Amino acid sequence: MAFKPLHDRVLVRRLEGEEKTKGGLIIPDTAKEKPAEGEIIAVGEGARKDSGELIAPAVKTGDRILFGKWSGTEVTVDGQDLLIMKESDILGIIA
Repeated sequence: MAFKPLHDRVLVRRLEGEEKTKGGLIIPDTAKEKPAEGEIIAVGEGARKDSGELIAPAVKTGDRILFGKWSGTEVTVDGQDLLIMKESDILGIIA
């Protein structure tokens, strides 16, 4: 991957949701919501305080995360559909 996010931004790959409901019905692509779960692909160096001190990011490459429904900007990098978002758009890390 030849892309490195700047500052407090992260590059995220969406993780696909379930293809079926709990009752066994198959959900067509047109009815699926975009998943709000993803995997961190790349992380920027972090934000800076007014004093210039670096604030290290709380996430790292490989973390599984949850993010808001409308978070990030969709981009295509190396033929993959990815999201670039600020670290503050991340709701939490899935343990």
